[in-house]
This record gives sequence, C-alpha cells and structure tokens, in this order.
Amino acid sequence: QAAKSARTVVITGVPDGLLHDDVMTDILVIHFQMSKNNGGDVEEVLYPTMEKGVAYVTFEDQEVVESVLKKDDHRLEDKRLSRYYPLKVIRYCEHVSAFRIYLVVLPL
Repeated sequence: QAAKSARTVVITGVPDGLLHDDVMTDILVIHFQMSKNNGGDVEEVLYPTMEKGVAYVTFEDQEVVESVLKKDDHRLEDKRLSRYYPLKVIRYCEHVSAFRIYLVVLPL
C-alpha cells in the first residue's frame, strides 16, 4: 500500500458552518466514493482542519487519487445542502508545500 500522503487529496471550497462537521464529513465520504466523481473506497476524511473550508480525504488505493484529480468539475451536492458547491481537489504534497510557503511569507 502506498504511503498515506500519496493516497491523500486536499479539498478546498467545503462550505463552512452550514451543517454539523460530522454531517459534512459524511457528505464528503459519499461524494468521493461515487463512481460518477471518479471516486473509490475512502479510508478517512479529516474535517474540519485548521484551514477554513479545507478537508483531507485519504483513499485506500493511490489509483483513486489519480482518477479523482482527472475529474475537472467536482460539485458537492446533497439534499441537506441548499445548492451545489464547487470543490477544488489537489494533491496533498503540493498543498502542504504551498501552505508552508504561505506561513513563511506572510507574517501572521
């Protein structure tokens, strides 16, 4: 099995504060397990995170990461949400390096 970081994607654009965190986590699991979203078996979803509107999704297989990244248009839709929300999906390793740079460059 590939390293966890290689099986993880970062999701941005998660609607914040609309639903309980555990409900939003369930909606994310469902979204990323659906074949229409190029999804597969989800091992874990980390939400909420220290960054607002950001979740980490880890899949059981690294191949699923590749297929999820190939899909251009991820829309989070659920009957518990009043509308759909566009999500951005990026590789975990790319996000972490960008976030580190962000912390170094901007005095908080």
